[in-house]
Amino acid sequence: MMVAMTDRLYYHDSFLCAFDAEVRAVLAGPRPALLLDRSAFYPTSGGQPFDTGWIAIGSSAAPVGELRVVEVAESDDGTIAHYVESSSGSALPVAIEPGTRVSGRIDAARRRDHIEQHSAQHILSAAFDRLFNMRTVSFHMGADYSSIDLDTPTLTIDQVESAEQLTNDVVLENRPVDIRFVTRADAATLGLRKDPAAEREQLRIIDIRDFDRSACGGTHVQHTGQIGCVLLRNTEKVRHGWRVEFVAGRRAVATARRDFGTLTETATLFSAALAEVPQQTRRALDEVRSLRKEREQLQQDLATLEAAAMLATAPGAAGHRVIVRAFADRGLNAIKLLAQSLTRHSPNVVALLAGTSPQASLVFAQSPGGPHDMRLLMKEAVTRLGGRGGGTKDIAQGGAPSSEGIDAALADAAGKVGGAA
Repeated sequence: MMVAMTDRLYYHDSFLCAFDAEVRAVLAGPRPALLLDRSAFYPTSGGQPFDTGWIAIGSSAAPVGELRVVEVAESDDGTIAHYVESSSGSALPVAIEPGTRVSGRIDAARRRDHIEQHSAQHILSAAFDRLFNMRTVSFHMGADYSSIDLDTPTLTIDQVESAEQLTNDVVLENRPVDIRFVTRADAATLGLRKDPAAEREQLRIIDIRDFDRSACGGTHVQHTGQIGCVLLRNTEKVRHGWRVEFVAGRRAVATARRDFGTLTETATLFSAALAEVPQQTRRALDEVRSLRKEREQLQQDLATLEAAAMLATAPGAAGHRVIVRAFADRGLNAIKLLAQSLTRHSPNVVALLAGTSPQASLVFAQSPGGPHDMRLLMKEAVTRLGGRGGGTKDIAQGGAPSSEGIDAALADAAGKVGGAA
C-alpha cells in the first residue's frame, strides 16, 4: 500500500495544537494507527519525544468519537503513524475508513515543554561551540531533564557556568528564531553549526538570529525569550566525552522551586540559614562517621568480652571447644563479630552461631588452621534450610528464608564437628 507523505504542519508553526485532516489509511492490529494527509503531531525524532493528544472522528464541530494518541512514529517512507486508543481499550470505537474526516488536538503543555527544551538545546550547544569549540554529538530529552553529550576530554565548572551565562544572555535578548527551507547545496553556504545527518535534498533550517544555524525538524520558539531561562543541573563523564544535563522554561522554574523547597526543609531541620546547609551537612556527616566508629569499637569490645566469658564456661575435651548459640535479637554482623572473637585468639575452637533478627543468618567459624571445613558445613546447613551461603575453610556465613529449623541445623553441625548443641 503506497501512501503519500504526511504534510507536517509543525514544520511551519510549532505552536499549532489543533488541526483538521483526512484519514489516508488505517493500520489494524493490537496497536491500531491512523495515517493522515496532514498532521501537527510531532513523531519521535532527533532526540525529541513524540507528541500526545487526541483525534476526534468527524468534524471538529460534530465529532462522533474520540481517540487518545499515545505514540507518534515516522516511517521510512515519510508517513506519520498516529497510534491510538479508545477510552475503553485499544479497539477503535467506530469504523474508520480512508477519506474519513478527523480533527486533531495536541497536548499543548507537553508540546510547549518540548519547544522550550529543544530550543534551549540549540542555544546551549552553540554556546559550548562558540566559547570552547566543544561540539554536541547527541541530544536527549527526558521526562525530568534534557542532556547534550559534548565531544571533549575535559570540562570544568567555569566552562559550564560560562556556557550557561551565554545561553541565558541569548534567551534574554529575545532574538528572532526563523525557519526556512533550503536545498542541500544552499545549506552548505550558510555556515551551519554541524553537517546535516539526514540525506535529504530539502533541509529545514532553524536560524537563531546572529547566533546559530542548524538543520532540524523539531519544534522551536519564535523568539528566544519564549524559552524563559536555562539551568544547567549536572555534568558527567561518559565514554566519548562529557554529558551536560539541563532544564529550560517552565521545567527550570519547577526544578528551582523543588530545589528551594528541599533546601528550605533541610535548613529547618538544622535550624540554620539556607547558605549554612552545606556546612551543617558536613558537620553532621562528620559526627555520624565518628559515632559509627565508636559504635563499631564498642561492638568489637563487647564481642571480645562476651567471647571470653563464653570460652571460660564452655565445656571441652583436650582443649577442643564447640560453642553453639542462637540469638533471637542479633543480625549477621553481630554474630560474625562474636564468631571471629571466639576463634581468632583461642586455638581449637569451633563457633556455630545463628541470629534471627531481622532475618535468619548463620556463621560457622573455627580457629585458623582447624581440622574442619566450615564452607562445606555451611553449604549442608543452608541447603537443609532452603537458603544460600558460602565462605572459606575457616569461616562461612549464610542466610535462610525463616528461622524455622535453625536449632536443628545447629545441632546437626555440632554433631559433625564433635560437639553437643
